[in-house]
Amino acid sequence: MFCKVYIATSLDGYIAGPDHELDWLEDLPNPEGSDFGFFAHMEAMDAIVMGRGTFEAVQAFRPWPYDKPVLVVSSTLSQVPEDLSDHVGIISGEPDQIIAQCADRGLENLYIDGGKLVTSFLTDGLIDEMTISRLPVVLGDGIGLFGTIDQTTWWEHVNTEAFAGGMVQSTYRPASTGSGTG
Repeated sequence: MFCKVYIATSLDGYIAGPDHELDWLEDLPNPEGSDFGFFAHMEAMDAIVMGRGTFEAVQAFRPWPYDKPVLVVSSTLSQVPEDLSDHVGIISGEPDQIIAQCADRGLENLYIDGGKLVTSFLTDGLIDEMTISRLPVVLGDGIGLFGTIDQTTWWEHVNTEAFAGGMVQSTYRPASTGSGTG
């Protein structure tokens, strides 16, 4: 099982506006027309495990942007829009239970998406890699990149790439020692 985070954040650490707004992601200057590595990331994933808040922010996107199964983690959501029912399912449980449910479906490479969901997977030590794209914008308020995590974890830097338009993307994996120095 491999769980990966691929997420964008503002300079002040927000992944969405206060009402889950994502429009600022589309305003990034992109003179080279780059997909910022998203296609390669998605090719390596079997499914997207998405938090309910993130799903509510993207469920109106048409055309539907994901060609992989999307599993929305929610204990309160009972259905998805009918036109998405072939692409989106609902699951619930703790992170280890979610991983087991995905494994039962033959889904082993999971893209974990959504602030609260990512935080719960981080808390349980279940994230194998994080790619964080920092956009050159200050939102001032919004949904934070991570929630409260009760212990310090160190991450090993794998790669950083700067793109035309000002986005900086860094990839990290859990460090093998407490200091992050390997």
